[in-house]
Amino acid sequence: MKKSVPAALSFSSALSHEPADKRIDILRLIGESGSISQAARDAGVSYKAAWQAIDTLSNLAGGMLVQRAVGGSGGGGALLTDAGRQLLAVAGRLAESRRQVLASAAAEPDSPVVSPMGVRTSMRNQFPCRVDKLEAKGQTVRVFLQLADGTALVSRITKASAELLGLEKEQAVLALCKATAVAITLQDAGRAGDQYLTGRAMRISRSASGDEVSLLLDAGLQLVGFAAPGSGIKAKTRVNALIDESAVVIALPA
Repeated sequence: MKKSVPAALSFSSALSHEPADKRIDILRLIGESGSISQAARDAGVSYKAAWQAIDTLSNLAGGMLVQRAVGGSGGGGALLTDAGRQLLAVAGRLAESRRQVLASAAAEPDSPVVSPMGVRTSMRNQFPCRVDKLEAKGQTVRVFLQLADGTALVSRITKASAELLGLEKEQAVLALCKATAVAITLQDAGRAGDQYLTGRAMRISRSASGDEVSLLLDAGLQLVGFAAPGSGIKAKTRVNALIDESAVVIALPA
């Protein structure tokens, strides 16, 4: 098993979508209240959504932003790490600079309307990666990616998409994947030939149709997927996260 290797902090990735979503607001609210549940209420989102926001932001930043002190189901205290406080400070400076630039542009004669440039996405799994190699076959390209610790991940996209993105070896990219496209199984239940990442289940939301599982990958990143009802997966259980190559989307960091 590979050891978790923390990536270098990358605030540019973590802040690339800041104008368009609530992740930074949730981080700020956690810092103010010392509580994830309170921050979730103040932000108007569920406790689970607040945790997912912090997990995604931590992945993009390349380091843990919040330390949790367990204090009961759905509760407990939470403190920002040094990286979390630094990220908020940078976000504040960026927001102020953005306001100044937009105000200056609006004051110019015949100034066009400047629309928000941030983009929201429903894809909850977002991983900073580097392109290791490209393997073209017909009209498709298999893009071999590496997470910060060297863990491999493969995306299968069209040749046209690879060309439009200008993908090349060693390029920094983001790998995105919908939680519904990730199948979580016990570690001994994988099939030969499957692409999967390994980790440990941390939080589980059970339902009759399937269990939503948040896990900590061996690569040190957070990932969300779904397990079948009655899978037997419990907190701290070792699991596989099966991901079809065609479900991995590649994006270029802003």
